Amino acid sequence: MAATDNFETLLPGLETPPDHAFSITPHDSNELDYITRGIWIGGDGDLAVITKNDETVTFANAVAGTIVPIRAKIVKATGTSASSLVGLY
Repeated sequence: MAATDNFETLLPGLETPPDHAFSITPHDSNELDYITRGIWIGGDGDLAVITKNDETVTFANAVAGTIVPIRAKIVKATGTSASSLVGLY
């Protein structure tokens, strides 16, 4: 029996569950394979990103077990101390 998808008729957005996830290895210049809708923080620390619109921002003291709702194309190694990052899209 196929799984029921209660969200299949919803348009993707920050308010809806993501359809995909991937592990993130921070790097100062390599773009992610997918622009994120959010980033899961597995271990406490700072999260430095470059957004879809080329803005550089650091989320200081991101807490493990939370999702930062950000459209990021790069997660920078410099300035990122948070660990076990998962990109959601």
